[in-house]
Amino acid sequence: MDIAIAGAGPAGLAAALFLDRAGHRVTVFERFEAAQPLGSGLILQPTGLTVLAALGLLDAIVPRGSRIERLHGSDARSGRTVLDVRYAAWRGGRFGLSVHRAALFDVLFDAVRAADIGLETGTEIEALDVTGARPRIVTATGRLFGPFDLVVDASGARSKLKRHARRPCEPRPLAYGAFWASLDWRGDGFDPHALVQRYDKASVMIGVLPIGRPRPDGEAQAAFFWSLKPAQAAAVRTAGLEAWKGRVERLWPETRAYLDQIADFDQLTLARYGHHTLKVPAGRGLAVIGDAAHSTSPQLGQGANMALLDAAALAHALDRARDVAAALDSYCAMRRWHVRTFQALSAALTPFYQSDSAAMPFVRDRLVATLAHIPPVPQILASMVAGTLAAPFRPIGLREIDWRAI
Repeated sequence: MDIAIAGAGPAGLAAALFLDRAGHRVTVFERFEAAQPLGSGLILQPTGLTVLAALGLLDAIVPRGSRIERLHGSDARSGRTVLDVRYAAWRGGRFGLSVHRAALFDVLFDAVRAADIGLETGTEIEALDVTGARPRIVTATGRLFGPFDLVVDASGARSKLKRHARRPCEPRPLAYGAFWASLDWRGDGFDPHALVQRYDKASVMIGVLPIGRPRPDGEAQAAFFWSLKPAQAAAVRTAGLEAWKGRVERLWPETRAYLDQIADFDQLTLARYGHHTLKVPAGRGLAVIGDAAHSTSPQLGQGANMALLDAAALAHALDRARDVAAALDSYCAMRRWHVRTFQALSAALTPFYQSDSAAMPFVRDRLVATLAHIPPVPQILASMVAGTLAAPFRPIGLREIDWRAI
């Protein structure tokens, strides 16, 4: 089939590789003049790593990342541990791999170029033309591409194509976002195998995540983040960099090693989050994957991993179905329960860590922290973080990798 993919992020590039290897003619469309990564760091969970293994890319990404064995969080004022999730709660040797987004992009993009998959850059996709038997892509300048047997929308949460899905919806803006920065790794007082966070109630969350090396010959880095309402960002900037640094350091003195690397607010990226889930991530000749199909806060760290699962599921559905319409129905069914489970969990848990509530962090710090040590809660939490709750692999034709062999 002739397949167009909108977006050269992890979802689009992974889908291109799966579909090209299945024998389809694939063209990736990217709005930037040069395809490039956006953002700082992320954790590739056992779900995303299993998909990369299916693409034969595990050996390429593992040396670029940092092995993550637990997520740990504590109250900034009392020092009380309020989050302690360990992958080892489940036997089998699972772990996460934190990487800079540039590292993940490079590994996927290099594989796309090696496969000689078509790439059209500088193409802003505006809509689909579905007046004919097969859809065509309409660009912002009015140019038409196609027709295609299938268009895959991997263009992110602000996608313009998802309105062609059967039941479209737009993200609901979340109250809290974050300042992010990629900084040089400073290990004193920080666990190189953990995402470490400090909380002040639920209105402030500070985090440090080792993310390996963006480039093979580069220095080790860390993702540093501070949660805040996007509407407050201008006031924080007006108050001045030193005032903000002083507030961070009072809550977490050890972060001085990272704060000293920030000389200007321009080093910080303001991330805004929204929540939406397409009930039917498909339309006529259209498959919607990744953040275009489901976006949420990064609290559970599943975004890129669910995007990779979507890409694998779509390829598996096309391989098994008799035609495109049947494949799209199969794709939606394969991903329905896993996506809805994690979208619901994210919506329920995010206010405990990012909200104006006083009651929720009180419950989090006392009840949740206690239950986290009573079986089977540690195993459930480990499955949530790993992304393996709701059995994601079998429906999409994958088998989880043997972690002990890595």
